[in-house]
Amino acid sequence: MSIKNQYVLILLSFVILSSCGKKNKEDVAVVIEKDTINIYEPNWESIKKHYKDPEWFNNQKFGIFIHWGAYSVPAFGSEWYPRQMYMDTATFTAQLNLERTGPNATYLHHKEKWGDQKTFGYKDFIPMFKGEKFNAAEWIDLFKKSGAKYVVPVADHHDGFAMYKSNTTRWHAAAMGPKRDILGELFKEGRSKGMIMGASSHYAFNWSFYNKKDHFDTTDPEYADLYSPKGKDLNEPVSEEFKQMWWDRTVDLIDNYQPDILWFDFYLDIPDYADMRPKIAAYYYNKGREWGKEVVLQDKNFSHEAFPEGTVVYDLERGKLPGIRKLPWQTDTSIGKNSWSHVTNWKSKTTNQLIDDLVDIVSKNGNLLLNCGPKSDGTIPEDQAKILLEIGDWLSVNGEAIYDTKYWRTFGEGPTEVKKGHHSEGQNKDFTGQDMRFTQKDGNLYAIMMAWPEKSKVTITSITNEDKVKGVSLLGSDAKIIFEQTAEGLLVKLPSEKVGDHAHTLKIEL
Repeated sequence: MSIKNQYVLILLSFVILSSCGKKNKEDVAVVIEKDTINIYEPNWESIKKHYKDPEWFNNQKFGIFIHWGAYSVPAFGSEWYPRQMYMDTATFTAQLNLERTGPNATYLHHKEKWGDQKTFGYKDFIPMFKGEKFNAAEWIDLFKKSGAKYVVPVADHHDGFAMYKSNTTRWHAAAMGPKRDILGELFKEGRSKGMIMGASSHYAFNWSFYNKKDHFDTTDPEYADLYSPKGKDLNEPVSEEFKQMWWDRTVDLIDNYQPDILWFDFYLDIPDYADMRPKIAAYYYNKGREWGKEVVLQDKNFSHEAFPEGTVVYDLERGKLPGIRKLPWQTDTSIGKNSWSHVTNWKSKTTNQLIDDLVDIVSKNGNLLLNCGPKSDGTIPEDQAKILLEIGDWLSVNGEAIYDTKYWRTFGEGPTEVKKGHHSEGQNKDFTGQDMRFTQKDGNLYAIMMAWPEKSKVTITSITNEDKVKGVSLLGSDAKIIFEQTAEGLLVKLPSEKVGDHAHTLKIEL
């Protein structure tokens, strides 16, 4: 490679390393060569040969997901409102393989509140989606205070409405609804504040998202570019025309926003898209080289074969892993138990549950991508903002046990087991005072107690006499911590009163 074909680009990212009594520090992330020569070919053999998981991503640990779109106007059910509003009984049963004797609740709600689906379709919510109170600076400020290091807004969901200035569709936020480049404003503000910025694409499922029947507006050819050109045959394979639409739209997103992270939702993993997957991976990775930065591609990969291991960063939706995965991975979940987008009956998880999830995931070499759902006017609901700020307060004390850490020889100890797989979080029980998770950094072991032990003492059985403990401290406390290495493990005596409201971190010097 000639010298004139390359130059060095220093990518600055501002990583906030918070710990008790310490100031924030700026950190230089990665120095790589910017190279205009494409080395990734659109096949898995080539991608596996050149790809490695970016270490910088694994160090960030905590990010924010954002589901915001025209579906926040009806604010009913979930972000799948545009699909379910067209689901009469027979089709709902056939497409989702569910046994139902009555109409879908969203279908009935829409007819009652908004009118017949032929005269008032999903397209009619878009002019109502104004986002008049959206302020990118306020959002980014909140996310920074939460302790998040990266932000991944939904660029386009299954509904087909792009939240950015698109060059491939008329249905985008810069031209309709808010009439602002939402993604662009967030990227500009986030990057100016040192945040790592990504985008998610859910567009592949647009092909089969809307039910096509003559008594709905979804069959009107005038709106085929929103509702997809698919016909009324439920089994119609994805057309080459639509695959090209998907490709053009995704490349437009990549080229114009240069996302550090590109996250794909399900349906891209079905056989119809088999030829597109290595093609888009190679394109994005080559673009990263042109931009002079390591980029992260993620997919939920329900089939486990769609994106082979060692080609993307593995992601689990609303689920975790029961043990350590030596390759980086991520859980994406929502603050909301029942929705990703804002709905009027939104039910939030507790701050304690989410902090415990973060700790458990990080101890197993993972990251947490936590979703919030703004209202249609562009405000983030108070209960969600409160939870994010409380997570940030916890990280301001305990962050040194989270950021830039590595997994230890075991992820933890205690009786509470974690279920494996997508959508398994509802099966998990709350952690107890007997549960503990480990991380390590700079010669220190962090033992994070998921709840305060009842007797203000704990024995860490994973630490043996071969581990020479030099000292123990409790993050957030000035109390002197008494410890003793015994045949059973490391015995630690804690202050009589607990410190903090959530997980508690012992810093163990080895």
